[in-house]
Amino acid sequence: MALRQTTGFVESLLRLIGLDWNVPNFSTLSRRQKTLKVNIPYRGSQGPLHLLINRTGIKGENEGEWIARKHGGAKRRVLRKILIGIDEQTLEIRAAQFTTSDVGDAPVLPELLDQILPDQEIASVTADGAFDTRKCHDAIAARGAAAIIPPRKNGKPWKTDGAGAIARNEALRASRRFGRTIWRRWSGYHRRSRAETKMHCVKLLGQRLTARDFDRQVAEFQVRVAVLNGFTALGIPVTEAVG
Repeated sequence: MALRQTTGFVESLLRLIGLDWNVPNFSTLSRRQKTLKVNIPYRGSQGPLHLLINRTGIKGENEGEWIARKHGGAKRRVLRKILIGIDEQTLEIRAAQFTTSDVGDAPVLPELLDQILPDQEIASVTADGAFDTRKCHDAIAARGAAAIIPPRKNGKPWKTDGAGAIARNEALRASRRFGRTIWRRWSGYHRRSRAETKMHCVKLLGQRLTARDFDRQVAEFQVRVAVLNGFTALGIPVTEAVG
């Protein structure tokens, strides 16, 4: 919701439960949103982490587009890019990055891995062919994880100067010898569809961002991720053995 709508919504909730608390006005919320640091909650999984990566674009709104909608004139559309990494076991978002549209996908992957605590063991990282770069494979190998990334169709073997290049060359040889379909089935690449489903859930919270400033848009996206993880935790039952 927009900030004015949020203020009115919270005020109505407080009246319903009989509290006379003061609600910050939309200007205060706007100032605080720019420096808001959101802690993304997650329950965590048992054992090593299997990280599934996906990315998409989301519409933003800058000041020019807002003025055009209010007073008429040409609109300047803004597109932002969001990347998420989800836990295959719990389906929670463990890493999220928000960038402008001119930033490539592959350079952001090491930043996603840096969001995972160093003491958290990562078993595998699954991503699409856009992440088939040396920097991505080296970052995954540095965490001791297996890279499940389909090599590019016109890809060539790399010089084996690191663990990442060795693993990538093995995947390239396997896909050429047995075919890409068999390699995808053998490697478990199909699990990445869960990340696509999670990205659809992110879009269900809104097809566009309401904030116009980039820093506020980052905070808005992080709030969405925190809310979505809360919904995910509520939807997964907790079972205990009895007897």
